[in-house]
Amino acid sequence: MAATRLPGKPLADILGRPMIAHVLDRAREAGIGPVAVAAGEPEIADAARAAGAEAVLVADDVPSGTDRVQRAMAALDPDGRYDVVVNLQGDFPTIAPETLRAVLDPLADPTVDIGTLVCPIADEEEANTSSFVKCACAFEGEARVAPALYFSRLPIPWGDGPRWHHIGVYAYRRAALDRFVALPASPLELREKLEQLRALEAGMRIAAARVDHGPFGVDTPHDLERARALLTR
Repeated sequence: MAATRLPGKPLADILGRPMIAHVLDRAREAGIGPVAVAAGEPEIADAARAAGAEAVLVADDVPSGTDRVQRAMAALDPDGRYDVVVNLQGDFPTIAPETLRAVLDPLADPTVDIGTLVCPIADEEEANTSSFVKCACAFEGEARVAPALYFSRLPIPWGDGPRWHHIGVYAYRRAALDRFVALPASPLELREKLEQLRALEAGMRIAAARVDHGPFGVDTPHDLERARALLTR
């Protein structure tokens, strides 16, 4: 709720409904499992429940969204019936259901701990924009999944060939999620300000599924107007 560029962002009005309700719609449309909202403030939990979803209020003193997901799962599923959890940010109201389903593809490999998504980088301007996180990965032929070897704000890897924009949606094995939040922040994580590097530095395996187009997160009033226009169509 305290987003500086768009205060009250999760409850921002889109076609007469709060943004979190639209994100819930997209999650349900993906059809990959039960959906719940891990909220930092009571008003977000209330809006999620009004939209027919289960909501868990997690204290806002957590260091990251991943920690919030882990604490929410401890309340939602204390017996560990579900072995995978997908972390979808609450500011992706236009994410395509098939994009969300793709994040599970890397976990078909039992040695992969965490699945995530990438899409092609469009141009050099995007490649050199630090707010667009890049993933060093290489897809063989028509393969849709590849190991994620590193993440950076710089335009990696060097040389000719495609480069990949990281989309911050994750599928965690429950054991990997519990291990991740128990780890201290790592040196490269602190240097790049990218928490996924903590997992790589600890020897965990991340793999990325490629999608043609990434969703956009709503961070500014201009983004909000764009989301309203897209959802109107």
